[in-house]
Amino acid sequence: MPPVEILPGVYLLETDGQKKLATKSHDLEPVYGERIINGYRLWDPTRSKLAALLLKGGGRGLHLSRDAKVLYLGAATGTTVSHVSDIVTDGLVYAVEFSPRAMRDLIRLCERRENIVPILASAARPEGYCVMVEPVDMVYQDIAQRNQVEIASLNSERYLKPGGVLILMMKTRSIDVTATPNAVYNSEIKKLAGLSLSWSVDLLPYHMDHWAVLARKFDS
Repeated sequence: MPPVEILPGVYLLETDGQKKLATKSHDLEPVYGERIINGYRLWDPTRSKLAALLLKGGGRGLHLSRDAKVLYLGAATGTTVSHVSDIVTDGLVYAVEFSPRAMRDLIRLCERRENIVPILASAARPEGYCVMVEPVDMVYQDIAQRNQVEIASLNSERYLKPGGVLILMMKTRSIDVTATPNAVYNSEIKKLAGLSLSWSVDLLPYHMDHWAVLARKFDS
């Protein structure tokens, strides 16, 4: 069975009798130990929350064009960043990471891919990278901090185009370990500023205590 494109740049690939998520890439060197089959990189939902979101039916409203620009907050070593890079082949991924150690691995990935811009900075201070980042079509955030919703709002206010999309991977245990994930979610979602909530979904069974939130910036 040939790969089936389920979203622009995202495929279902049948291998070992199972259908698995994949992106197509010119970079045939594994980023995190993933299998590459005929140029298609298998996308592990236990390693990438975005892959988990897509497998849980979260593709609605998520339409990244080939030339889209993405601000990725919490890039780490580039696991999910690399798959986003595969999708926006003619666009750019601004990859913000605070850890110098993770940044070293991320830079090695960027040396093989021209559409990733590594930025060593704190996402909590979005003004710190204003000279490098232009208005973007999507803000994607995966940061384990108590004020992660505030960080998402600040970056969306500054960089997200009107009508653009925020995808926030809300780590409820990083916000309040004493409350239930549902209680944290219900409290925190009200703090999104300047954004209209489109939908949300928990990421079980792939990730515990995580909610994926999609919101859209109000048109000006």
